[in-house]
Amino acid sequence: MTEKLNVSIVGGSGYVGGELLRLLLFHPQINVKQITSVSQMGKFTHNAHPNLREATNLQFSHPDTLEACDLLFLAQPHGYLAKHIERFVGLAEYIIDTSADFRLRNADAYAQWYGETHPAPEWLGKFVYGLPERYRAELAGAKYTSGVGCNATVTNLALAPLADAGLLAGGSVVADIKVGSSEGGARPNEGSHHPERSGAVRSFKPTGHRHQAEVRQALGDDFELYMSVTSIELIRGALVTAHCILNEKLVDKDLWKLYRKAYKPEPFVRLVKQKSGIFRYPDPKLLPGTNFCDVGFEVEENSNRVVIIAAIDNLMKGAAGSAVQTMNVMLGWEEKMGLEFPGLHPV
Repeated sequence: MTEKLNVSIVGGSGYVGGELLRLLLFHPQINVKQITSVSQMGKFTHNAHPNLREATNLQFSHPDTLEACDLLFLAQPHGYLAKHIERFVGLAEYIIDTSADFRLRNADAYAQWYGETHPAPEWLGKFVYGLPERYRAELAGAKYTSGVGCNATVTNLALAPLADAGLLAGGSVVADIKVGSSEGGARPNEGSHHPERSGAVRSFKPTGHRHQAEVRQALGDDFELYMSVTSIELIRGALVTAHCILNEKLVDKDLWKLYRKAYKPEPFVRLVKQKSGIFRYPDPKLLPGTNFCDVGFEVEENSNRVVIIAAIDNLMKGAAGSAVQTMNVMLGWEEKMGLEFPGLHPV
């Protein structure tokens, strides 16, 4: 066994920071050196993440006391890393950010979707988008990688085989995404107040969702893309139902062949399409705590329409899990290391 890598987490009291800590504590190649939080400074990590009681004696430290380490995970809100990038690259050889700061490579696209000029545009080209299924070759040996949007991730993995085969060119996709409440983060707000949130089926972004930019970057712009996002009675999970109008008619066998070829080599993408049972298609209920993306599909007969269904745990494959998977690829380790948890049933 080689010497363990010293890793620290900046912004560790939120949901993504907690998932990163949970994964890294049990990763055989990692020693968690520090975890920071302004609001929880001096408190044991189990104060924010009670599931980790007795798993570690780490206490939250202030970000100003952060020491040099081998690799830094940033789990801060959007806008933080871009404004402090010079400081953090001086503290660690490797940086993995989970925010949106360096997801887009184009500064104009960033300004369009985020409504402001990027604070560090010269760094955009230095970060690799942290979705191994699309950027594995670029991630291998990279020093800096960005996070992935959870809604972008589930949509990218749903559509990638169709886009790569040229079947979306000139066509259109309506991606309808249902998400759990943890997508809103750990800090409560008026909309997350239990009497208002419980039982809700709330469309909060019918048009113009920022994650569309990530899908465009990953899959190209030769098809029309429309995205809507709705909050439902769920804590973890994102489910996309993508209605795709293709440039040719397919039958069920065609989609099986296409998706098997694309995803058979992938350790964290599973095809879910059964003729019987209650879980015939992907369902986020089965994915909490896992790094899987489940993908299924259905062809509408005598039509150019196919429906692709994909599900993830938004905090895992949509954030912390992808970040750890990305780390494994960057450092040349077994890609599944520390991510083997298969999920639970029933839950």
